[in-house]
Amino acid sequence: MKRLYFITGNSGKLQELQNKLKPLQIEVVQHNIGYPEPQVDSLEEVARFGVDYIQKQGIDHPFILEDAGLFIKSLNDFPGVYSKYVFLTIGLDGILELIKEKKDRRAEFQSVIAYAEPKGEPVLFKAACKGFLSFQQKGSNGFGYDPIFIAQGKNLTFAEMSTEQKNKVSHRGLAVEKLVDFFGKNQEQ
Repeated sequence: MKRLYFITGNSGKLQELQNKLKPLQIEVVQHNIGYPEPQVDSLEEVARFGVDYIQKQGIDHPFILEDAGLFIKSLNDFPGVYSKYVFLTIGLDGILELIKEKKDRRAEFQSVIAYAEPKGEPVLFKAACKGFLSFQQKGSNGFGYDPIFIAQGKNLTFAEMSTEQKNKVSHRGLAVEKLVDFFGKNQEQ
């Protein structure tokens, strides 16, 4: 069984990824060493910076890291790459307060997963989930912005969905599918 480190402190993200990679005989192990997140314009830049930082720490296993953001259209895609900081600073109530007078509640979750060997260039897998923000928090599953995000074509927040339902439509679930395809193709060779 191949071992893959997942650089994350988020056990919810870990569980989602473990479920997806287990059928490929890939053991996903949490490695919570963290990395600084630079103030840049895109999730890809954050992911590449994170890979470089982790590689310089001397990691000895293949690893992945994931960065995600919530991009709210009426707020010029804020919080975007600053989603984690904004969540920790003003939380869901703060976001709902910022958009309470906005008619346009469209938002998009984006995710970038970076896979890298201990030395070498990362392979990036990006996906997005369009949707809108609810008027109040709903549901108790998931984490982060899940209680206020409703995917396009759905009527439940991510926090009202089971993990399996969420993974079928979420930004992270779609990016993980790309990662699974990559591993599947490389195992066949």
